Amino acid sequence: MKPYEIIWYGRGGQGAVTAAKIVAQSAYLQGYQGVTATPSFGAERRGVPVSASTRISPEPIRVVSQVEKADVIVVLDHTILRYQETIDSLEKGGWLVVNAFQNVTKLGIRDDVNIASVDATAVCQELGLLVAGLTVVNTAMLGAFIRATEVVDMATIEKVIRARFSNNTVAINLAAMKKSYEITRLERMS
Repeated sequence: MKPYEIIWYGRGGQGAVTAAKIVAQSAYLQGYQGVTATPSFGAERRGVPVSASTRISPEPIRVVSQVEKADVIVVLDHTILRYQETIDSLEKGGWLVVNAFQNVTKLGIRDDVNIASVDATAVCQELGLLVAGLTVVNTAMLGAFIRATEVVDMATIEKVIRARFSNNTVAINLAAMKKSYEITRLERMS
């Protein structure tokens, strides 16, 4: 069976790598035998594009490279969509989960993919989810990811967040995830 493959795109400091790891850990807790989370970035600076890959499979996984053909692409910053290669590797019929404040039809996305969109930046700014002045949207995007794919459930991701984050940040991250889950817009391809 082919692993379920996810690519995460964001900018340094937004939490794309952490989100990839949270999904992998959650999948493992849900009983998947094979899970990987692999980061990919150049110069480690806030604001530069970064990506990560997550693979999930009921069977052990022996591949640790970056994902080449994704079932899901999660974009934490809609401006990354201006790079054509961002969604080139998305399988036809796959899910594009994007943090966007505007209607996704204005983003020029191809019509053979499903789209889940949420203004995660607004959700996180409203909740005050900032680190060093930067809005961190990864947990909000986890809510949109769960809503679109249902690959892992919210209760398991909540358990991982509780174990991974400090006590004073757990509540705000869970609130961001749940709020984004509720307001994510799903547009299935016709």
